[in-house]
Amino acid sequence: MDDLVTDVRAFNRFYTRVIGVLGAGMHDTPYSLTEARVLFELDARGEMETAELRRLLGLDAGYLSRMLARFEADGLVTRARSASDARRRLVRLGESGRAAYRTLDEASASAVRDMLAPLTEEDRRRLMSAMTTIQEILGEAPEREPYVIRPPRAGDLGWIVHRHGVLYEQEHGWDETFEAMVARIVADYVEGHDPKREAGWIAEVDGEPVGSIFCVREDDRTARLRLLLVEPSTRGMGVGGRLVRECLAFARRAGYERIVLMTVDVLTAARRIYEKAGFQLDERHTEHSYGTTVTFQTWSRDL
Repeated sequence: MDDLVTDVRAFNRFYTRVIGVLGAGMHDTPYSLTEARVLFELDARGEMETAELRRLLGLDAGYLSRMLARFEADGLVTRARSASDARRRLVRLGESGRAAYRTLDEASASAVRDMLAPLTEEDRRRLMSAMTTIQEILGEAPEREPYVIRPPRAGDLGWIVHRHGVLYEQEHGWDETFEAMVARIVADYVEGHDPKREAGWIAEVDGEPVGSIFCVREDDRTARLRLLLVEPSTRGMGVGGRLVRECLAFARRAGYERIVLMTVDVLTAARRIYEKAGFQLDERHTEHSYGTTVTFQTWSRDL
């Protein structure tokens, strides 16, 4: 046992050195690892109760209070009492806080890319396997999502077009004009997207794609959510909600102030996902499209 303790402690020292958390600030910023985690959670969730943030990160109440007070003084966060319960304190990032998080996020992603770049594909797979093993043994695996969210790879864009065409024909009787529209959206994305302001994601289970979503530019202030799809075999696993949260988090980091989407009234499961994510119905209209009569709905929310 003593030898194992020594080995684990040696690994911990090695890994903290690799990811650079021993300095005063993460990635040449003034923020510690804990402060960076607080900024991350607030960016990902939009708004949180102070008590929820403390429980999530396992922080001392006094320490977190002092940190948030400093963040507030620096203009990174705003704090206010809940309108429904004055005992609850809500925290959200301000514009300076979102900018600080974007700087941290981009620096962190760049550092990881630099670390992975020299590795072969086989070494990357071994690394993923080792990380998964550590999570499983130390008890985090039960909370891990049963799917992977990743950027599109070669072949995924064709899969998106194909599965949209097949599923919407099977489930709603739509004709080939819908598949052609999806193909145009995907082609436009590939030919002209700005990776700093537009992105796509694939949900994967056991190495196979099961879902998709894209965040694209509508205008300088507004993003558009497009091509949300979840395979019938994986519906109910939380894939759709997770994809939407990924899209919203990216839109905030990219500096958008608002996000919009178009859906149709027959997609009740998608509508529930959008409502849960804070979208509100703006308008609807009915027209003849895709070989049938379709009621389109426009939804939006502030970021």
